[in-house]
Amino acid sequence: MVWDVASKARDYNCSPSRTLPAVNLFKAASVISLLTLASRITGLVRQLLMAAMFGASPLTDAFNVAFRIPNMFRRLFAEGAFSQAFVPVLAGLRQKEGDDATKVLIDQIATVLAWALTATCVAGVLAAPWLVWAMASGLKQSPEGFDAAVVMTRWMFPYIGFMSLVALAAGILNTWKRFAVPAATPVLLNLCMIAAALWGAPWFKTMGVEPIYAMVVGVMAGGALQLGVQIPALKKLGLLPRISLRWSGLVAAWNHPGTRNVTRLMLPALLGVSVAQVSLLINTQIASHLVAGSVSWLSYADLLMEFPTAMLGVALGAVLLPQLAAARAADDTERYSGLLDWGLRLVVLLAVPCAVALLTFAKPLVAVLYHYGAFKAHDVHQTALALTGYGVGLLGLVAIKVLAPGYYASQNIKTPVMIAVVVLVLTQLLNLVLVPELAHAGLALSIGIGAMVNALWLLVGLVRRGAYRPGPGWARFGLQVVAASALLAVFLTWAANRVDWVAMGDAAFKRIGLLALVLIASGAIYFVSLAASGVKLKQFARRAG
Repeated sequence: MVWDVASKARDYNCSPSRTLPAVNLFKAASVISLLTLASRITGLVRQLLMAAMFGASPLTDAFNVAFRIPNMFRRLFAEGAFSQAFVPVLAGLRQKEGDDATKVLIDQIATVLAWALTATCVAGVLAAPWLVWAMASGLKQSPEGFDAAVVMTRWMFPYIGFMSLVALAAGILNTWKRFAVPAATPVLLNLCMIAAALWGAPWFKTMGVEPIYAMVVGVMAGGALQLGVQIPALKKLGLLPRISLRWSGLVAAWNHPGTRNVTRLMLPALLGVSVAQVSLLINTQIASHLVAGSVSWLSYADLLMEFPTAMLGVALGAVLLPQLAAARAADDTERYSGLLDWGLRLVVLLAVPCAVALLTFAKPLVAVLYHYGAFKAHDVHQTALALTGYGVGLLGLVAIKVLAPGYYASQNIKTPVMIAVVVLVLTQLLNLVLVPELAHAGLALSIGIGAMVNALWLLVGLVRRGAYRPGPGWARFGLQVVAASALLAVFLTWAANRVDWVAMGDAAFKRIGLLALVLIASGAIYFVSLAASGVKLKQFARRAG
């Protein structure tokens, strides 16, 4: 293969007066991926406990809806519009004017954000009944479920405040190439929720309170801990924000040019992210009107699908966005294109076999991970159907995490927004066709197809603008990945049909051991096939930024 990442690796200037050392992007992405894996494993344990203890019922649907509401706002504002606008501005300012000017911007942004979050949390608590109705009016089929969702939403809505400040801290730390702490913090939420399920739920039951409410305590404790661990990391760098509690301080912060720039970029970003959340809202609304348990089946499948999307897409996006923004600020088009090329090749290398696994091995994965206690064989089947639908679009879902930062780094947010709006319309048209035939699995499939269209559109746009110039060797590389993935698909299809994974529920450890052997063999088949075809995997580890 002609392409060589190492030939493009080099240090770069971060300001006219000084140079920051280059960071190995593969190493940084690997650290994030490993920590994300820890987060997803603990998240899986959390969901497994919830599935075993609470099953799929109106009350679990209520909790999932209530937890989804602050998460929707978190993704909308904190990890969505705010991060997309804040990180490029922060990285660009540091590139051009240095650390002192950047610290001033951090203080001003933190002040505005703190005031806005306070108002948002108060409004969210008061508006909980309307939010639950807008998210899942079908819960009214079970008045107990709807009322529980309102109560839990009111208790959990302040979670968005914690997570928005966590997003601010993560943006700062990632710009300073401190990736470990932001990537590790989600583990704390899962640990708190696991503790709530193991010890809180039984205690609530003895007190005569529905055990599911213990999960609310776990969510809030997890949010507070995630914010708490960011503070020492920021303090060590001298970047702990100073938040003004005076009205005059808020006015000064709002009038700062950097704040205005971030706000200007947030408006189109907010529209773009809201498109994804509107899609989630519509899908949840539709699922709430299907048979009971549909919301939970989609949630369980979504968690499994997020293993590869988070480990690959989120890790690469977190690493690439500050580097792309710095390259754009330095007008280094060669490095900018090289970063995108490296990221996209990693996406193809790792996301394609993951998609193959979801498409051919969904039922065994769901059975081994969820088929315990109140989670029955029927739930396994329904969750596996949803997971297969998501698998269709896995490559697109991961690629978007690399392609979209290519636009954000240039402070071009309007183009991804326009694409997202069109894809939203397409997704809902697909729902009209697919949901009557496939029920909740049709919702997952429409998301998968929409993600593929979104990613392809973003890619074509970057190429046409000349921002991304694909390196040599793509055709051969693609054929090598497809050939290795075809062998993997044959093996996984055989393994899925060779064993009755659901019937082995009484032999849990044997089933887990068989799954581990299949996954190890799958990895060996795929990577040995790649190596035999001539793919030099070490090249991917040499990208510096």
